[in-house]
Amino acid sequence: MIDHASSNPHSASTSRRQMILGTAITVGALALHPLEVLAATDDEITRTSAAIHNRRTFKASPKRVYEALTNADQFHKVTMMSEAMKGGMPPGAKPTVISPDEGGSFTLFGGVITGRHIELVSNARLVQAWRVAHWKPGEFSLITFDLAPEGTGTALMFEHTGFPDTDADHLNAGWQSNYWEPLTKFFA
Repeated sequence: MIDHASSNPHSASTSRRQMILGTAITVGALALHPLEVLAATDDEITRTSAAIHNRRTFKASPKRVYEALTNADQFHKVTMMSEAMKGGMPPGAKPTVISPDEGGSFTLFGGVITGRHIELVSNARLVQAWRVAHWKPGEFSLITFDLAPEGTGTALMFEHTGFPDTDADHLNAGWQSNYWEPLTKFFA
């Protein structure tokens, strides 16, 4: 039996070109139509949120870092060193309130940040449903603080998910100037 494709060099080349062209047309069609398909269904995947991942170290024990994040009096002191509160608490601002209980609520930065504790593992983990006051009612993001001993201090691994892409840069800068920098000063 004679293999015509291998005996005719133009035949192999033509079929390779046809395959590449066919693949390009298929990929192009798929790239153009998924939005229409998603828009037409009740089930969809939304890809409009971002995530922030930070790792910080502090010159304090995991117990001390955990308490600074979960004790209203201590966190209020951290708050007062933050960029958001440089001028002090605005008139009529809500005080710092942090429930010590899993499922309990918190109010931070004069009421700009509110939420609930999802998980509290003493000196090791804090997970919160967290929101900014200007977000639509019922909109929450999720933040996680994982604490681990590192030398004589603490490594804090942080993740913030479920917020709109458009808020990513602002929130990332806010974590730096309103949490990490003041916490570093607080533990100094």
